[in-house]
Amino acid sequence: MKFAIPLAGGKLTPHFGHCKEFAFIEVADNQIQNKELLEPPPHEPGILPRWLADNNVSVVLAGGIGRRAIDLLSQSGIEVVTGAPTAEPELLVNQYLQNSLDIGNNACSGGQGGHDGCHGH
Repeated sequence: MKFAIPLAGGKLTPHFGHCKEFAFIEVADNQIQNKELLEPPPHEPGILPRWLADNNVSVVLAGGIGRRAIDLLSQSGIEVVTGAPTAEPELLVNQYLQNSLDIGNNACSGGQGGHDGCHGH
């Protein structure tokens, strides 16, 4: 299982589509095996979901993410968890694995037409 978490300053950022770095965390037997920090490709519509699918991501943990990005990720078989708190990626993954991740509201919900600053398509 491979997780992708959008980062700013080493912690989850609520702005999925505009982050400068992703943590990719690989898990086996409910244990973190590997962590890699990668810069996403330049922002353009549909690029992040394709890039994450190409990198074999299973789960995206996000604070906020637009509906279009969620749909594109889901079409690639990637689970999307929205409303995750601002925290270190390892902590978030461990909480997810222990079913103790404190999920709030999607930080990007309520935008008009997906142009709310978080769209990430």
